[in-house]
Order: sequence, then structure tokens, then C-alpha cells
Amino acid sequence: MPTTTPLQGRTIAVTRAEQQLGEARRLFEQAGATVLDLPALVIGPPDEWGPLDDALAELDEFHWLVVSSSNGVDAVEQRLQRLGGSLARRPQSLKIAAVGRKTAARLEALGAPADFVPPQFVADSLIDHFPVSGWGLRLLLPRVQSGGRTVLAEAFGEAGARVVEVAAYESRCPAALPPATAAALAAGAVDAITFSSGKTVQHTAQLLEQHFGAPWPEQLSGVALVSIGPQTSHTCRAQLGRVDSEANPHDLDGLVAACAQALEGRPLRG
Repeated sequence: MPTTTPLQGRTIAVTRAEQQLGEARRLFEQAGATVLDLPALVIGPPDEWGPLDDALAELDEFHWLVVSSSNGVDAVEQRLQRLGGSLARRPQSLKIAAVGRKTAARLEALGAPADFVPPQFVADSLIDHFPVSGWGLRLLLPRVQSGGRTVLAEAFGEAGARVVEVAAYESRCPAALPPATAAALAAGAVDAITFSSGKTVQHTAQLLEQHFGAPWPEQLSGVALVSIGPQTSHTCRAQLGRVDSEANPHDLDGLVAACAQALEGRPLRG
């Protein structure tokens, strides 16, 4: 069967972490798009490792490890290896819950498949479908240092769990827009920008203002703004004034489909 190319002729700017653009690029190009990189996150260490290292040293005292991103998985694995361990060799009593297909796939690749993945790839779904009562459980939640949601920790705490929430990594704003992406935006040649988190929205706005000055919102006129999920959509509306389409499911495949939906019937801009 011929491959469908719903984004044929479209130019899409994809905001992801600098280290994570490859898979998104592949999927969008497979759908026929020309992809412009718009790295809006630089993933690095938190300001201090102490709280995470202290928690990992007591891993056998936790019932569940709850991870909501592959960045969190990688940070935990790297720190465990420094302690002579790994997620694959974690205490038998410790179960792992993962938010999202990509997070679960990263765990699988490390030989530590998740014991629970919620049906929808958002934190709220994990809380709604968690397989056991939270009462009396001790949970470890590694997360981004700043800007992430605290909904998991709050909800599990209300359910009677003892939650240890620690910074495992930080996502910072890159120094500047890539020249090719800035030139395409200035020329009105970008059909859509996709956003994979609230921080990618915030940092994109910062980068646009830094490059184009006060009139930066004009660069988004006629550009479809496409979000990966509800919280990202909320930030889009707050920072950019609108969102044109939201992925469902809330993953990269859903993002490609939402992009095609948002651009259906619109003239090519490139």
C-alpha cells in the first residue's frame, strides 16, 4: 500500500528537547512534511544531585517509582549506575509506573518494563487508573526541577501515600533560534509549530521575542499551533493566545495527526 502523506508540501517547526528531535523528525517526514528544528529545551542536570541520590540509596524502602518522562528514567538510571545498581536490578518489592508510551519504551529498553502504564498518556490518567489504593504506600517521583506539574504528588498525598518528589533533571531555554527556522518564520513559510510540553511553549515565546523583538507575535500569524496534550494547550492559550489542534492520543503519532487536521484545507505557505 502507498504511504499516506497528509502533510505533503507542508513546513512544520517541531519543538522538542535538543537531544530528542530525531524521532519527531522521522514521523513528520514520513507524513510528507519538511521539518524545521525548533529546539526549545536543553536537558541537563538539576542544580544538585543530593536529594535524588539520597532517595535512590533507600530504594528498597519505596513501593513504587513513578516516572513521567524518558528524561526522568535516564536520570534515575544514570544515578543508580553510579551507585552500582540499575533499574533492571532494582529491589523486587519496587514497582514502576510510567506516564506515556515513550517513557514506557525507555524503561523497556533498559530491561525494566513498567508494571503499570495508564490508558491515556497524561498524569491525570495515571491517578484515575492506578491499580492499588495509595493509602500507606511510599512513592518516589523523580521530576523536572522547575516548571513541571505537581498534580501527581498532590493527588497521591491526598490518597494517603507518602510521596518523595525530587529533581532529577532540568530543562533550560536554548541560547537562540536556529537561523533556518528564524528565516522561515520571517518569510511566512512555516505552516505549523508543534509543542510537546508547556515549557516548549514558554521557551519558544522567549526565543521569538529575543529574535524578533516586541512584534514577535506577528510571526505566528497564519501559523497553526498544535499541542500534544491538555496542559500544553493550556500554556499555548496563556502564552500565545490560542491553540488550533490537540493530539489524541497525547504522543508523537497523535501530534502528527493533529497537525494534519489543523492544516486540512489551508493553503500552503512555503
